[in-house]
This record gives sequence, C-alpha cells and structure tokens, in this order.
Amino acid sequence: MTKPKPTITPQIEEPKFGFNDYAERLNGRAAMIGFMLTLAIEYFTHQGLLNWLGLQ
Repeated sequence: MTKPKPTITPQIEEPKFGFNDYAERLNGRAAMIGFMLTLAIEYFTHQGLLNWLGLQ
C-alpha cells in the first residue's frame, strides 16, 4: 500500500531574522565595502590600518 502524496505545498515565510538570503547578501556587501575602505586608507596614508588608528 502506497502513501498518498500531498496535493498542497505549504507556504513557508522567509524568516525575519537570522540566516536568510537578504541578511547574508547585506553582510557580504558590507564586508566588501569595509575591505575596500581599508585598502584605500592604506594606499592614501602609506600606513597600515592599525597604525592609522593609533593602535600599534
């Protein structure tokens, strides 16, 4: 005897917080912008980021 297959697909909402596609995309873009800003600071000041911030 075979089990009957469901006829309706449940509508699952995208989570409002946590690991979802929007949050991961936004985090990746923020990381890329931060990395590019770090490279720009090092290029224009001829110092590392930690030296520029006065932490080293």
